[in-house]
Amino acid sequence: MGKDLYEIGELPPIGDVPAQMHAQLVRPERFGEPDAAIQDEVIDVPELGPHDALVAVMAAGVNYNNVWAARGIPVDVTKGQARWDEPTDFHVVGSDASGIVYAIGSEVTDVAVGDRVVVHAGQWSEDDPWVRAGKDPGLAASFRVWGYDSCWGSFAQFSKVQAHQCLPKAPHLSWEEAAAPTLTGSTAYRMLFGWPPHTVEPGDVVLVWGASGGLGSLAVQLVANAGGRAVAVVGSDEKGEYAKQLGAVGYINRKVFDHWGVPPAWDSAEWKDWFGGAKAFGKAIWDVLGEKVGPRIVFEHPGQDTIPTSIFVADRGGMVVICAGTSGYDTMVDVRYLWYMQKRYQGSHLFNDEQAAAFNELVVDGKIQTTLGAAYPYAETGKVHRLMGDGKLPEGNVSVLVNAPREGLTDLP
Repeated sequence: MGKDLYEIGELPPIGDVPAQMHAQLVRPERFGEPDAAIQDEVIDVPELGPHDALVAVMAAGVNYNNVWAARGIPVDVTKGQARWDEPTDFHVVGSDASGIVYAIGSEVTDVAVGDRVVVHAGQWSEDDPWVRAGKDPGLAASFRVWGYDSCWGSFAQFSKVQAHQCLPKAPHLSWEEAAAPTLTGSTAYRMLFGWPPHTVEPGDVVLVWGASGGLGSLAVQLVANAGGRAVAVVGSDEKGEYAKQLGAVGYINRKVFDHWGVPPAWDSAEWKDWFGGAKAFGKAIWDVLGEKVGPRIVFEHPGQDTIPTSIFVADRGGMVVICAGTSGYDTMVDVRYLWYMQKRYQGSHLFNDEQAAAFNELVVDGKIQTTLGAAYPYAETGKVHRLMGDGKLPEGNVSVLVNAPREGLTDLP
């Protein structure tokens, strides 16, 4: 008979599910900076529904949505959990994981106890009429992000997931390498291949913001793998060289420019200065490419600081696709360039099963390099997310070891 509770890093026999577990929780009464808001507590292991799986988490990926969850901004994540019949007094952070399946629901047929898996973050109701009609679950009313919109995230010894979220772990990767890229990589995949006719084709120019970070570093590789030409936007020459190693044809150091943010009114004298900066940035793209061509796709996620420039530099008939707003949400769109140049401003959120599986297959086949920048211990989960919120984590994706062996840990800054 197994124990009721195991210590972090101490795995029970496969298939032996304890009554309780350690988990990194956020509670509404302590919303604030992640190092104070995210705390380890002992809670009951969640019960499974018929289509669920219980995964013993070996390593969890660090994502910015955990920073938002900790701060309670822009939303209190616990309030929405009632919609899914989940607890509303706490929230387990985390939307990326690698691990081992320890239990499955009564109607699960495509996942087995003992499977080594990575978990993608897309959840939805199988009873949703949109899903039952065979349409894209990513656009369903019941669509939600596991570990952000839902309670049982990855920073715990065990996580309750929908079985369809489980994908085969790449055998050549460590637990911490496998844990990091699924959310960001699959998100990038949907952005680059999910919005026809603006899907990356050989020769296409794609401007990638934050190209050395966890999201951008995978986007660069996806573009290169499809035969496109990724132009990286980074904050230093060192980061630019890193992006080139991943397949970018060249880079632009954004710190050379100072026109960022919401522009002045378009008919003001100050606007002319901003416009000069935007034109200079567009010329920098031409200089990288050696020809006067704009990006067919602009891969966006900073938002407020960069959207005006992105809309301007996108090629005639091109698309700006955005999945986040890390610099702010109040973006300014000069509609003259949208209608006259027939450009497209497209929102993109997470992914569906097919897109997650397509990205994971590229990882399993070794066509995408996982860009793990660091792996940290479970006990430092809150501090790691504080560093992410402050922009002080290493480049690439970052993991936290939960049940995985302690080798390869990175010292905190």
